[in-house]
Amino acid sequence: MEISCLPISASHRAKLLSAGYTTLSSLSSVSPPQLSRDLNVALQEAVDILKVSSESCRVEVQDGAVEFCKGAQTAWDMLSEEQALRHISTGSGDLDSILGGGIHCKEVTEIGGVPGIGKTQLGIQLAINVQIPYDFGGLGGKAIYIDTEGSFMAERAYQIAEASILDTFDNFGCQLKEIPEKLKAESFLANIFYFRICSYTEQIALINYLDQFLVEHKDVKIVIIDSVTFHFRQDFDDLALRTRVLGGMSQKLMNLAKKFSLSVVLMNQVTTKFTEGSFHLTLALGDSWSHSCTNRVILYWNGNDRYAYLDKSPYLRPASVHFSVTGKGIRDATSQCKRVRMM
Repeated sequence: MEISCLPISASHRAKLLSAGYTTLSSLSSVSPPQLSRDLNVALQEAVDILKVSSESCRVEVQDGAVEFCKGAQTAWDMLSEEQALRHISTGSGDLDSILGGGIHCKEVTEIGGVPGIGKTQLGIQLAINVQIPYDFGGLGGKAIYIDTEGSFMAERAYQIAEASILDTFDNFGCQLKEIPEKLKAESFLANIFYFRICSYTEQIALINYLDQFLVEHKDVKIVIIDSVTFHFRQDFDDLALRTRVLGGMSQKLMNLAKKFSLSVVLMNQVTTKFTEGSFHLTLALGDSWSHSCTNRVILYWNGNDRYAYLDKSPYLRPASVHFSVTGKGIRDATSQCKRVRMM
């Protein structure tokens, strides 16, 4: 059960969400004094909130126990479902190859790298490619793009959409005498739901709202957050609170990916870390965050060339591949020395 459904005042719900308490389970191990400090409310108010939460949790368990048991699934059914799911192409065949066919649905994929490496370009490319019709090898879905940095460019999305449409027709040997309405660049942009987020509280509130939004828009097949990091690096001094908020958010995103059979893609920034007497670049938000995604891809420079490194996957080997950002979007590397390196 979500905190937004808890029968308490709106101000208390807002304070809970801002402090990272998004579900009843997140309140299960919290003491009244700790909750009082986190919400900046009187101790008795914290006691009352926990009492209401406890009562609601018991009702939820009683009502949901039978339904939960009915949800058992065999491992063979799970494998069959996974193999039947199509992947979202990145625009680069080589990058798709090290990812096992592209970005996977029902999973959370983190993509990190330094500024200018192509994270936003890849995000826009995925928002376009998810819309390629099923008959042409795509998912025929829509996209949600959550922009925390103001880096999304509608003009660039239009360019990538036009190129993607032309490539799709070329790959299938189709004539361009009459393009269906759904395969026009205008239609592709109309199928991207764009949210501009200006604070971490807005980010948490939107992610909690996504469940309801996705029920109303069942054809959404990818949620992109660019970047998941930005506001959590700017606005937080309490690292313990940040860890709890991020943990609740990542669990929510993982549940959405599974529930709605869609892909969640999280762009991440880099930071410096001091280890073994020297500084080196690492993805932001710390070690605990690294366990919050199914797959992790790191984009990096090698001289003047862009590379993607598959750093984490439950079933794929680590590998790196050369790719390019072109006028058409993400594509295979144009240099003649491109190669896939297995680690």
